[in-house]
Amino acid sequence: MAYASLATGVLLAAGFGSRFDPDGLRNKLLARLPDGTPVAHESAHRLLLVVPHVIAVVRLGSDALARVLNDAGCDVVFAAGAERGMGASLAAGIAASDDAEGWIVALADMPRISIPTIETVARTLDDGAALVAPFYDGQRGHPVGFGVEHCEALLALDGDAGARSLLMTQRLTRVDVDDPGILRDVDTPEDLRGI
Repeated sequence: MAYASLATGVLLAAGFGSRFDPDGLRNKLLARLPDGTPVAHESAHRLLLVVPHVIAVVRLGSDALARVLNDAGCDVVFAAGAERGMGASLAAGIAASDDAEGWIVALADMPRISIPTIETVARTLDDGAALVAPFYDGQRGHPVGFGVEHCEALLALDGDAGARSLLMTQRLTRVDVDDPGILRDVDTPEDLRGI
């Protein structure tokens, strides 16, 4: 590890992945990348290389996913309100780490964010920025850094919008990166091949 952030990582892994498998039989986060690594494990691994403490938020009943994330090195939190959407899951992750000095929030279905990108976001946050996001080709991606001053607003999140409204109403520190991985998530089985 070249850089260890003071922030706490929050890895959101509580979605239902209905576009990946409409029948709900296969969890996309347990699907394997071409090298055989589960999607969620790779996402956690990359985040943990920069952020030594990561809380992974999963929905109730996702025991196999919880084991994979725990084995990767995350502390796992089960979000009782995960069915309400990403906002509820993010609030659960913040509540489990409300003593943190800030948060780097990543999505478990984005296993190809480069480690230097995560480090750039973390360093910018650790250097005093209150809200940080990477941009590639003019588009905002993940992970997003939140300073401790946003704790109350993050705890109040609910529903499916996540922190989008917070990102639109607060002054955002933009870091431009040459990393298409900040925009590439796994939504369909075909996405696994393109990653």
